[in-house]
Formats: sequence, structure tokens, C-alpha cells
Amino acid sequence: MSDERSGVLDGAIPPMENTRLFGHAAAEAFLVQSYRSGKGHHAVLIEGPEGIGKATLAFRFANYVLSHSDPASAPDTMSDPDPTSAVSRQIASGASHNVLHLARPTDEKTGKVKSAITVDEVRRAGKFFSQTSGTGNWRIVIIDPADDMNRNAANAILKMLEEPPKRSLFMVLSHAPGKLLPTIRSRCLPLRLSPLDDQALGDALSNLGVAAGEGHALLAGAKGSVSEALKLLNYGGSDIISAYQQVIASQGPSARKAMHKLADALSARDSETIFSFFVSHLGDDIMARAKAAAIQGQVGAAEKMARLYSEVTERLTVSQAYNLDRKQTILTVLGELKQQLS
Repeated sequence: MSDERSGVLDGAIPPMENTRLFGHAAAEAFLVQSYRSGKGHHAVLIEGPEGIGKATLAFRFANYVLSHSDPASAPDTMSDPDPTSAVSRQIASGASHNVLHLARPTDEKTGKVKSAITVDEVRRAGKFFSQTSGTGNWRIVIIDPADDMNRNAANAILKMLEEPPKRSLFMVLSHAPGKLLPTIRSRCLPLRLSPLDDQALGDALSNLGVAAGEGHALLAGAKGSVSEALKLLNYGGSDIISAYQQVIASQGPSARKAMHKLADALSARDSETIFSFFVSHLGDDIMARAKAAAIQGQVGAAEKMARLYSEVTERLTVSQAYNLDRKQTILTVLGELKQQLS
């Protein structure tokens, strides 16, 4: 099932069920050492681009902690979870009384994932802690990702981070830490994950059943992210990039035709995944052009592209927040970009 309804991409393994993690041995070792010391921080901010394994690492660590509740006797390595163990089965099924996964909820009317983590979702954490306060076990909240919290939800989490319950652990995931409240960041121990190198990304894709040839062809465009690779492979991401390049390269009536064709594809029904892919690609392209202009000493051109990036980002954010006509928004954004490049 695609992320349009479940939050999980076609071809991916849900992080809570995933028993394999690639490319983050150093981060695992850090978390293990911190836990075994008995002085681990109550909140860890796992930062890094989307799709590189942050959520998988969080659930892996939750499995490790709950399988070894005494830090002093915990093993010095974080091995793959045993899918036959009671702890692993409960986490994988979402039935663990000691792990709470906070993510964007599904709209009961549309069946689609909502645009934000709301304060009502965060209140589940308060109930979670009150119900488990007498068990003596570790209680772990995974916020996935914290970037999706609206202001009220963020303030509610902040209060919990300021006065954390005993034997509680918050795993705060973030694709873009700059979007988080500074006060939330200041109360978390930062753990930065880097994009996967080609070997780790290839191994991760192979673990998902992607043939070696297909995987190798995706490495350059995936930017070290499994989710980006899956969008290229299973969601037509490569076609979207080609269509965008055609928009940039063409002029006059041909450009307008290419723009409408791309906008139609991005505003079709159940196009949320590919639209977010396009937005990310568009932003990366604009910033790359700004950087290239700056390197060449074209300060004015660099400033224009940087300003365009801010304007485009704001326009797309407002469009999503207020459910404005997506096709028209895309056409407007592409038109502004073409004007800057002319």
C-alpha cells in the first residue's frame, strides 16, 4: 500500500517491522554506549534527510532498550531484532504497551494521511504515560517526524520534554531540524545521520527486493535516500524529472505545453507522493542554480534565485495548507522560474 493511505511507500518495509538497518553503525554504537552508561539523555533528536533510516533506527533502539531493561547488563552491540521475540512482535504490530508512535493521523473520512501531527495526537502521549506509570518499564515515544507537528502539538511536546516522566525516552525524528522550535531542539541530544553511501543504499534496496541492476541505476538520483530511490522506481519520479527538464529547456508554446503536462501529472488524484518528490527536486534545483551563480561571482543572479526559492517554498506551503488549486499553483511556480531563467 502506498503512502497515500498508510504512510508507507510502495516497496518499503514499515520501520517498526524492519529488522535490518544499513549505513548507520556509528549511530547505533553511540546510542548503545549512551544507554549502557546509565546516563543517557531522555530525548534524542535524530536528524537527517528523509528516507535514510531514522525511524528504523528509532524502533531498533526501542527494541534494544525494552529487550534489555537494565542498562548495566545490556549487550555492547545492537543486533537485528528477533522477529520471534515477544518484544519484537509487539512493536511490529503496534501493540506494545511501552512504545508510542506519533505520526500524522489518517483522516477517517478520506482515508488519507493528514497534513500535520495535531495536539490531539500528542495528548495520546499523556495518556500513554499515565497508563504505564506503574509498570516500571521504559516508556518510549517516537515522534515521526517532529517537523509535522503544528504549533499546538509542538508546545504540548515541549512541556513533556521539560518535565519527562521517569524511565521515559523520546525519539524525536526530523528531516529539517530548522523547522522545530529552538526550545525543543535545546532539550534533545542531537544525533545526525548522513545520507547513505552507494554501498549501504545498494544493500538497503537489495533487502527490499530491488534487483541489482535497477538499484545501481537509481544510485545517482536517489541522493543517498531509500525513499527517493523508491519514488524514482515505483512512482514515476524519473519521468517527473525528465518532464521538468523539458519545461526548463523549451520556449514559447512548447514550454507552455510542457508546463501543463507536468502540472496535470502532479495534480492528478492520489499524487501526494510524487508532488512532494517534485517539490523537493524543484527546491534542490533552484538552490543549486543559486550556488552555481554565486561561485561564478554572479551575486545578483544568486540573490534572485535565493529569493525565488523562498517565494516558491512559501507559495507551495500556503497552497497545501489552504488546499488551493494545485495545478494553478504549479503553473504559477514554473512560470516564475522560467521568467527568472530567461
